[in-house]
Amino acid sequence: MPGATRNPCAPAPRGYRAVFAVREFRAVFAAHLLSLLGVVVSELALTVLVYDLTESPLLSALTFALGMLPYLVGGTLFAGIADRYPARRVLVTCDLICAGCVAVMVLPGTPVAGLLVLRCLVAAVSPVFTGTRMAALTDILGEDDLYVLGRSLLRIVSQSALLAGFGVGGLLLAVVSPRGAITITVGTFLCSAALLRLGTRDRPARTGAGTGGTLLKESLSGARLVLGHRRIRALMLLFWLPPVFVVAPEALAAPYADEIGVGTAALGLLMCAMPVGHIAAELYAGAALSPRARSLIVLPFAAAGLLPLVLYGLRPGVALAAVALLLAGAGSAYVIGLDQWFVEAVPEELRGRAMTLLTAGLMTLQGVGMALAGLAAEFFPVHQVVAGAGVLGTLCLLTLVAEVRRTAPASVPAHRIRTEVRDGEDRQVPHG
Repeated sequence: MPGATRNPCAPAPRGYRAVFAVREFRAVFAAHLLSLLGVVVSELALTVLVYDLTESPLLSALTFALGMLPYLVGGTLFAGIADRYPARRVLVTCDLICAGCVAVMVLPGTPVAGLLVLRCLVAAVSPVFTGTRMAALTDILGEDDLYVLGRSLLRIVSQSALLAGFGVGGLLLAVVSPRGAITITVGTFLCSAALLRLGTRDRPARTGAGTGGTLLKESLSGARLVLGHRRIRALMLLFWLPPVFVVAPEALAAPYADEIGVGTAALGLLMCAMPVGHIAAELYAGAALSPRARSLIVLPFAAAGLLPLVLYGLRPGVALAAVALLLAGAGSAYVIGLDQWFVEAVPEELRGRAMTLLTAGLMTLQGVGMALAGLAAEFFPVHQVVAGAGVLGTLCLLTLVAEVRRTAPASVPAHRIRTEVRDGEDRQVPHG
């Protein structure tokens, strides 16, 4: 087991316990939790701070939006960093950059424009950090089931942090100023950097800085190779496409609560239902299903995962809407099997860039989905928009699932896939 030390006479841990038995993963997990809470709390506190300084709802909302928009720029232009430099150095540097940006936000003299620029910089760093960490997990946990379960745990923490982080941030803002809450997040980033520096091994870079090309050239070349390979492109779209549609009920939760005449307590239930469904389903899939079973549910769950949103066409009350959101969240558990397919398809020398691009596209397209849902709700009733997202998303996914099936390898040697990616060929792998 990579990175783990245990008594050879003791029974080998299984499932999620086996992942936590790896010492390096424990450090990565704790660092992820700290940095994620820092991001969520700082986003909330910064939004309040900008509103206090400007009394502008537009600028306050823009602060949240800037958390997604720079992902595409950072993930595309800086993706080469993930393969060009040692992973530990990249992760620690990203945490220190975020800590420095947040520290400058705290200074009383920092203007609102400066706060927004710093927010963009933190967001641009995030896909590089996340992509590098995803690729580093294959070094720490291997490329098999431990990696899949490790990614699952980090994803579950991310979902949970969205629920807990805003609550923690709200409590902090009740007792300290926005700048005080932001100051605390400087410490979370620094602790994350320390955990990664002291708790993980220093491994060499995948490609090295002396490959002859500039960082920008390597980043763009990596994106071209990743998106130019038919199998990898199809799998990446299977990560990207469902969130474009599934964010519609979350983006329109407040207007829908107003449409059916319910209060803030019901709104909170609608906001929590989908993450709870995702967390519960992914925990079950990771703990109770075998790797083969998790692989078998990928395409059915991806194809049918948006269908519960069609229930919104009935203009349901809170209870039925919450059930629809729970089911839609549970459908997202297909990604636990998709993680394994993706890491098998991407050659090692492209892994950091591919995973950075994956993160950037995921966050960017979620923002696009929210914007499109809001735009559609300007012209149609909210319940029709959400139901329409379910129908249109399902039709798109049926087409994509067919493409994923066509590109599925029967038993293609890894060296052949690597050669195809290096050559940029867009050929179909025979399907068995």
